[in-house]
Amino acid sequence: MKYGLIFIFIPVFQIIAQSIPVPAIPFSPLSYICYRTEEAMTIDGILEEESWKKASWTENFVDIEGSLKPKPRFRTQVKMLWDSTYLYISAELEEPDVWATLTERDAIIFYDNDFEIFIDPDGDTHNYYEIEMNALNTVWDLLIVKPYRDGGPAVHGWDINKLKTAVHVKGTLNVPEDRDQGWNVEVAIPWSALKECTRQAIPPRQGDQWRINFSRVEWKTEILNDKYQKVINPTTGKPFPEDNWVWAPQGLINIHYPEMWGFLQFSNNIVGKNEDKFVLQSDEKVKWLLRQIYYAEKNYFNEHKKFMDSVRLLEILGNTLDNYSKKLNVFLTPNLFEAIIISDDDKTEWHINQDGRTWR
Repeated sequence: MKYGLIFIFIPVFQIIAQSIPVPAIPFSPLSYICYRTEEAMTIDGILEEESWKKASWTENFVDIEGSLKPKPRFRTQVKMLWDSTYLYISAELEEPDVWATLTERDAIIFYDNDFEIFIDPDGDTHNYYEIEMNALNTVWDLLIVKPYRDGGPAVHGWDINKLKTAVHVKGTLNVPEDRDQGWNVEVAIPWSALKECTRQAIPPRQGDQWRINFSRVEWKTEILNDKYQKVINPTTGKPFPEDNWVWAPQGLINIHYPEMWGFLQFSNNIVGKNEDKFVLQSDEKVKWLLRQIYYAEKNYFNEHKKFMDSVRLLEILGNTLDNYSKKLNVFLTPNLFEAIIISDDDKTEWHINQDGRTWR
């Protein structure tokens, strides 16, 4: 790995005092079973291997806010596989006008139309991976130490050693005179990189679950002087805001809410043979209850400049906490909090603090 650290430091009190928007949709993450492949996979974006043909597509992407907004204009779907060396991800992006401009590694790729991958192996919402690609196969990979709402930072100079990526354009790139079908993305992410930010088994074991999501940025364009140009809002003189389409909706315009991402469950079965069923782990309910405490505490602090004790929390979140009220402990200082809930089987304590990380 190569590490080039670019940090933006924000005063701790300023981070704590920020309000936290709460997702406006219910907690109902999507799931995907990722099966093994025994084939030698060629990363070329064409997706001709039998393993890709046997793997299932995800649901079509939706707007990042979910059902609150119209369905995307173009279809996007993803498939996943794994073997002892790589996690494989492929995507099919419907697009009548395929264009891209950025060619420099680690440029801010979402200034073009792009495809994005987000992976949080241990599901604690900290230390997760982001990979962005455009139709020129230009890559931006970065490591997010904390979500931006919690002060970040993002490590922009971090590169994934032995990452393989490819794009296959079904049509012509940057040629406005015709109509294209779209573009495919194919990515192989080495386990050697993914093991850096997790205590999970690498490669994963049967039934292991990670948090993952995918995003697609789509700009409205027009043709001017025989080139694609972003459509300009005459009121602001700037391009209209981009569309953000995702696999697992966030309920707000912010992909950096890892607690809203989908679940990736790994299977040792070879793709196309025996099928597994997704089973949500029971502790996810506890982790989601802790997330409600985190939202409530952050927003209460923003207004009152102090955190709530357990009595006040139960007044606000009593119905949400349901049968866990007697299993809740909250510890406070003037600028810090830590909440602990005991799991259903009374064997595990789950924690969350003002930074939003969950752990046991």
